[in-house]
Amino acid sequence: MASKAPKAVLQGGPEGISERIVEVEPGGGDLKVPYRGGYEHFRPTAREWDTADGRLPVYEWWERTELPG
Repeated sequence: MASKAPKAVLQGGPEGISERIVEVEPGGGDLKVPYRGGYEHFRPTAREWDTADGRLPVYEWWERTELPG
């Protein structure tokens, strides 16, 4: 059964992030994606893209944080 969770398109950030359509929390807050010992941070924009999953909001990369260690 397909997930009914809201989804968004990730734009920007490292090219190595393989999943560009991801589930997001309702309400459109910032999104934190784990990647190579840290997190890539994405913020919602006013833009939308047509995808195979329908018209989805675009989240744009804005910063990276490293995990200690």
